[in-house]
Amino acid sequence: MQYTTLGRSGLHVSRACLGTMNFGTDPQAPTPEPEARRIIGEFLDAGHNFIDTADTYRGGTSEEVVGHAIAHRRSEVVLATKGAAPQGAGPNNRGLSRAHLTRALEASLRRLGTDYIDLYQCHVPDPDTPIDETMATLDGFVSSGKVRYIGCSNFTAAGIVSAQWAAQRLGGTPFISLQANYSLVTRAIEAEIVPTCQQHGLGVLAYSPLGSGLLAGRYQRGTAPATGSRLAQWAAMPSPMARAFVTGLLAERHFDIVDDVTTVAAELGTTTPTVALAWLRSRPEITSVVLGPRSADQLSANLAGLAFELPESVSTRLDAASQCTISPPVNGQHNAA
Repeated sequence: MQYTTLGRSGLHVSRACLGTMNFGTDPQAPTPEPEARRIIGEFLDAGHNFIDTADTYRGGTSEEVVGHAIAHRRSEVVLATKGAAPQGAGPNNRGLSRAHLTRALEASLRRLGTDYIDLYQCHVPDPDTPIDETMATLDGFVSSGKVRYIGCSNFTAAGIVSAQWAAQRLGGTPFISLQANYSLVTRAIEAEIVPTCQQHGLGVLAYSPLGSGLLAGRYQRGTAPATGSRLAQWAAMPSPMARAFVTGLLAERHFDIVDDVTTVAAELGTTTPTVALAWLRSRPEITSVVLGPRSADQLSANLAGLAFELPESVSTRLDAASQCTISPPVNGQHNAA
């Protein structure tokens, strides 16, 4: 079993993190509680210790399911959750203000059935709240003992720097982690976000390691996402951002990458998801890979993929095939990147 410290901290986490967005008790939850508890048990029995959830997953019932499953094994688990997402219609029921985060933390502790959270994360940035207010609030959570460490998710490089500087100004607790979308088809964070995390002491947790299902073969070139699939649901949302995400993910270039990965998998006698996960685990900048299985069988397949060893020549080949094409960092100098 592989463990590593999370960012610039002494917290040891497994290289596999169990993401629980699919777990819930509502009728539409992809993974109902009995199967979710089986997945969590098998994950912990295999020696992994890192579980991630959020107050917005399945209307908060993901936290409840996780809390029930780990109640008798709490000391074995590095438990992570997130706050910031809307928890009601009012303007103060969302974001990273002291008012909202305080209520959100108390609600998460109640749903999880625990008196502390190992890693409490800002789920998304909040442009309306001064970062000093957010970092002072989070430091208060740590001082109270209700939170052990803090992190962020979906922050820009500039947002990370602002947060770490705010913590330094306040003499408070800095972030030790960032969660970001990262896979063979989504490598944009390599340009500025990964170097910023390395400079400022944040470990990187990669979510959507299979490209939101693209690298698992769930979507085909030239074919609309199947009714009921996650991408079909996002494409039907009123949010322009959600629709743009689907359009961008289903780009021809991404299907070209999937074809390359599929070819490699056939050559190695394995599956496309296994190759994608093995490549991701081999990346030195990634602390832990956030898996999102819907079943115990998927968990087993995902863990096997993370354990698979890619030949160095194959990793180099995949690096070249999936190299991010975004513009290099700009420094403002005339005719220079």
